[in-house]
Amino acid sequence: MNALSVRTKLTAWYGGLFLLAGLVLVVINYLLVQSTLPDPARVASTTIGSADATYGIAAGTPLPSEGVAVRLLSGSLDEYRSSTLSTLVVGSAIALVVTAALAVLFGWLMAGRALRPLHDITSAARRLEAGKLDRRINLEGPPDELKELADTFDGMLDRLAESFDSQKRFVANASHELRTPLAVQRTLVEVAMADPDAAPELRKLGTHLLHTNERSERMIEGLLVLARSDRGLQARAPVRLDEVVRAVVRATAASAEAAGVAVETRLRPRVVAGDPVLLERLVTNLVVNAITYNASGGWVYVEVRGDPALEVRNSGPVVPPEAVPTLFEPFRRVGSERTGDTRNAGLGLSIVRSVTSAHGGWADAQPGRRGGLTVTVRLPPS
Repeated sequence: MNALSVRTKLTAWYGGLFLLAGLVLVVINYLLVQSTLPDPARVASTTIGSADATYGIAAGTPLPSEGVAVRLLSGSLDEYRSSTLSTLVVGSAIALVVTAALAVLFGWLMAGRALRPLHDITSAARRLEAGKLDRRINLEGPPDELKELADTFDGMLDRLAESFDSQKRFVANASHELRTPLAVQRTLVEVAMADPDAAPELRKLGTHLLHTNERSERMIEGLLVLARSDRGLQARAPVRLDEVVRAVVRATAASAEAAGVAVETRLRPRVVAGDPVLLERLVTNLVVNAITYNASGGWVYVEVRGDPALEVRNSGPVVPPEAVPTLFEPFRRVGSERTGDTRNAGLGLSIVRSVTSAHGGWADAQPGRRGGLTVTVRLPPS
C-alpha cells in the first residue's frame, strides 16, 4: 500500500464520517422543526372558535359555517407547514453537500500533511543499500508518534551501518592476514619441489598442495574484492566498458583455446562512470565463468551495448531455473559439475553483483534454452 492510497482512504474516511454526521444533524433538525410547528387542524379550530366568540356575535355580521372555515384555514396552515419543511430539507441538503466537499478537500490536505513524515521514511528506506547506509530522516517537529517512529528508524540505521562496517572490516582484515601465511606456504612447497633429490611422492604431494594453495589464494583475493566493492565507490572515473571487455577477452584467449571454447564479441562504445579495477574484475569473472562452466566445442558470446550494458551468454550444462538466484550467493555452486569443483572459489557471481551494485546497477541471470547461462549487467550511463 503506497502513501497515495493511504491518503485517499483517510480522505474518504474523513468525508464519509462528516457526511454521516451531517445527515444525522439534518434528521434531528428536521424532527425538531416538525415537532415545533403547530398542528394545522387544532390551530384552525382554536382560531375559528375564538373569532366566532369575539367578532361574529358582537358585530352581527354573517360568517361562513365553522366547518368550512376550519378546513380553509387548516389547508392554508398545512401548505405553510409543508413549504417550511421542504425549504428546510432543500437548504440543509445543499449546505450538507457544499460542506462535505469542503471537508473532503480539507481532509485531503490534512491527510497529506499527516502522512508526509511517513513519505520521508519510505523515501529514505528506498535509497538505502548495504553499502550506503549514511542517509537519515532527521524528522523535525513535535515529539509525537511520527517523530518517535522516525527517530527509531534512524537509530536502527545507525546500528545497521555499524554492523555492516564491522563485518566488512573483519572480512578485509582477515583476508589480508591470510594472504601472508598462504604466500609463505606456497614458497616453502616450491622450494621443496625444486630439490633435485625430492622423491616422486613428495613432488606429487607438493603439486597437490600448490593446487590447493592456489585455490585458497583465489578465494582470499575474491573476498578482498568483495569487501572492497561492498564498501562502495570512493571516486568515479569514465571507463570505456568495451575496451575493458576487449582486454579481458584477449587475456583469457589462451584459457578459452585450452578448454575448446570459442569466444565471440560484439562491442559497441560504452562509457561507464566507476572504478576501472572493479569493472575489469567484473568482466573477468563473467568471462572466466562462461569458459570454465562450459563444454568442449562450446561457445561464449560477449556483448556491450546500451541496456543492458553488458551481456555474457555461454553454452554448457543445463542450469535449473530455481537454482539461478543461488548462483549470486558466496560459495554456492549448482549441479554435479560445480559441486566440489576446485577450479574456482564460488565467489565469481557474488563479486559481479556486488561490483554492479556499487556502481548503481543490477546484475541478473537467466538459464539458456539449451543449457548454459545468460548474465546481464545493467549500469547507469556516465
